[in-house]
Amino acid sequence: MSTAPSAPAGRPSVFDRLLGSFTEVRPGEGAPAALMLVSLFLLLVGYYVLKTVREPLILERGGAEVASYSAAGQAIVLIGFIPLFGWLASRVPRLKLVVGTIGFFIVCIELFFLAVATDVPHVGVAFYIWLGIFNNATVALFWSFANDVYSRESGERLFPMIAIGATAGSPLGALIAGKLFDAGIKGHQMFHITAVLLVVHLALYVLVDRRQRAGSASRVEPPPLPGPNGFALTFRSPYIRLIALLLVVLNLVNSNGEYLVRRYVTEAAVGAADKAAFIGSFYGQYQFWVAVGAMLLQVLAVSRIVKHFGIAGVVLIPAFLSLGNYGLAAVGAGFAIFRWTKTAENATDYSIMNTAKQMLWLPTTRAEKYKAKQAVDTFFVRLGDVASAAAVFGAVTVLGLGVRGFGTLNTLFVAGGL
Repeated sequence: MSTAPSAPAGRPSVFDRLLGSFTEVRPGEGAPAALMLVSLFLLLVGYYVLKTVREPLILERGGAEVASYSAAGQAIVLIGFIPLFGWLASRVPRLKLVVGTIGFFIVCIELFFLAVATDVPHVGVAFYIWLGIFNNATVALFWSFANDVYSRESGERLFPMIAIGATAGSPLGALIAGKLFDAGIKGHQMFHITAVLLVVHLALYVLVDRRQRAGSASRVEPPPLPGPNGFALTFRSPYIRLIALLLVVLNLVNSNGEYLVRRYVTEAAVGAADKAAFIGSFYGQYQFWVAVGAMLLQVLAVSRIVKHFGIAGVVLIPAFLSLGNYGLAAVGAGFAIFRWTKTAENATDYSIMNTAKQMLWLPTTRAEKYKAKQAVDTFFVRLGDVASAAAVFGAVTVLGLGVRGFGTLNTLFVAGGL
């Protein structure tokens, strides 16, 4: 069983007392948990900078439908990525796996900077595909690592608190990107911000890994994980198959909702003097308020919901909010209303639901935590996006549905999920 990266029990440290405001923190657990929180914070700041840049890059050069269809490209690429990640995990120990994966994404960011700067054709679509993989793969890797270094008992106590790093980093990244767009900074020039943050994020992995090994009995680096790849581990476990199915349905609904937002904002940008700046500024504000709401829920509510309602509660609360959100779109609510109900839906998804999704992996084996989690959190999440792309194609191209019709369709998907 995994052991928490903590010092021997004694008097509570400053970190223990500070983080104890959010959840139960035992003596010696505060400092390593704070490092994990900061590491996740930096990752999400960097991702949200790129996510905000992504929207004008894809919408200005493609449109809302192209953004939805690009999810199919992500799923196709992941069919190759998952076995490659499993191959690497079978041959190198934990820290080298982390360094190799994060280092690869840093190099990709700088290559995309050059591609956008030189106006390479279709770079917006390629970046959209890559960013979806980057987000899911790096976040999945972080939580695989967390599930590895924490026991089930300590993870259930500390994960809601560590996840504050994600909900705190998200609004800052969106705010930074939105302000830079307003100041006239080009989107691709912001790529370097994320590259630098990832270097620091990687250094924190090294610190936590060393503390965990120093506090363990053997003090040796965890070995590689030979055996089946992530797809095989997923399909042979009924428990993990259910997690995969849950994420497919959740992402189908959420991606359909993001398509509706893109439809609204693309129509609103018609006639704007600078379409890219209008879209970028809107998404900076939109992502900022989503992230602020998620942060407040994460800090004030998630640990209490997990304690009192368990997994069923944290899954059902966001689902019922989704039902109300798309029900309003179906009856003709305008964009001024929908943007805030969608903000509330995303805030619960990024806080309550996200914490539940990470805790589901605590009772799994080490190989499942790394290999199967990468498969589920990348390919199967993107499979939900593919289903969303098919829904967009059928609703728009075949049925000719508008915003209200698509809202009705998504309401049916949520009801089916419930």
